[in-house]
Amino acid sequence: MIFITAKFPVKPEHADAWPELSRAFTQACRAEDGCLWFDWARSLDDPNEYVLVEAFRDDEAGAAHVQSDHFKAATSELPQYLSATPRIVNANVEGTGWSELGEMAVQS
Repeated sequence: MIFITAKFPVKPEHADAWPELSRAFTQACRAEDGCLWFDWARSLDDPNEYVLVEAFRDDEAGAAHVQSDHFKAATSELPQYLSATPRIVNANVEGTGWSELGEMAVQS
């Protein structure tokens, strides 16, 4: 799978509204056939930063994602709400899902 983590520095005046500002993009990405997950989290250290964790089934699904109309719309519309260019880590990873963190196994 293609595993991507990106940090989005949002302008302070738009930080609280970011979930709504990015909602249409998020929903469209989650609906893509090759999207395994597309999840946002707000940083605990910087309330103006959102972290996106996303994964796509394979290179073909990743290519379809960046060529989609909603991706093109987001890259055109969303930067006006950002204070800097997002930073990204993109890697191919074996598997298609999350594994358990054995070091913190919860015993029933």
